[in-house]
Amino acid sequence: MLGVCFEGVGQVRVRDIADPVIESPSDAIVKVSVAGLCGSDLHPFFGREKGLDHGTVMGHEFIGEVIAIGADVEQTTVGTRVCSPFTTNCGHCYYCNAGLTSRCVNGQLFGWRENGEGLHGGQSTLVRVPHADGTLMEIPDGVSDEAALLLGDNLSTGRFAADMAGVSEAGTFGVIGCGTVGLLAITAAKQLGAKQIIAVDPCRSRLELAESLGAVTYASGEQARTESKSHTNQRGLDGVMELVGLPEAQRLSYDLVRPGGTLSVIGCHCTPNFSFSPTDAYDKNLTYRTGRCPARHYMDLLTRTTKIRDMDLSWCVTHHFPVTDAVEAYRIFSNREDGCIKAVLHFD
Repeated sequence: MLGVCFEGVGQVRVRDIADPVIESPSDAIVKVSVAGLCGSDLHPFFGREKGLDHGTVMGHEFIGEVIAIGADVEQTTVGTRVCSPFTTNCGHCYYCNAGLTSRCVNGQLFGWRENGEGLHGGQSTLVRVPHADGTLMEIPDGVSDEAALLLGDNLSTGRFAADMAGVSEAGTFGVIGCGTVGLLAITAAKQLGAKQIIAVDPCRSRLELAESLGAVTYASGEQARTESKSHTNQRGLDGVMELVGLPEAQRLSYDLVRPGGTLSVIGCHCTPNFSFSPTDAYDKNLTYRTGRCPARHYMDLLTRTTKIRDMDLSWCVTHHFPVTDAVEAYRIFSNREDGCIKAVLHFD
């Protein structure tokens, strides 16, 4: 089968690799139809996150059809069209039962292998899914491929960011980083009733999309620091969603939030230190919330509470590639070329 494999900093390659097999009675094998490139994939690609084994199949966003199941799989059936969160979930531990599925005691992150241990990702013809019953979700009839793919990560994470920021009616909230998750966080904040949203990103094409979703936009942190308080009677923002994962974005979030406000830091940070001090946080009576989105929990939540069948998310997926062009897809996505917001790989 074909797999998009990590070959070192700045390097991926499409390789012919062995098909996965059932290794545990709880496993399923999924034939992938579409796989997404995520900003988190760029952390090892750019060398910001260390330790990923060379040869690891990349990616944690995929949809497809179940083609094989282990002996203990009861709820997932062969032939079912499924989507997956970016981590596996057993479905019965304390954290899964509490809705914090991203901290499942038996969970693994798709697309991360270190020192020979871990799980290959979903940017491949076939993918092995441990704990299939707790991990996979049947895609409801009428839900588009784009919506199903985004549900497993970006759509869920955008809503999680808004929830963590305490988005509510009458408030003014910030979004730092207008990639896919940032744009979907704007969408979620609007659905939750935010009065106004301030979005910051240096990329003009992304800001145009943010504006089309109803946000007031700034192309630089300095501009946002200078001008955003005019929207809040000089108080600062009620909450800020940081979706970048870099120290300067974390610091900007702190600078923009009002005293008593909330930072929702969902970008994956790879540095050991905060960009502001405990004294800074104390002096603002700051609430700081962070962590990995419990995507499997949010997949259920969003399919219950939103009209996902009616959601047109085609605007979000800007670039489509056959898997054989994955190297070009990574080049365009990593460099934000050609107005790229979201790139996906097709296997059919």
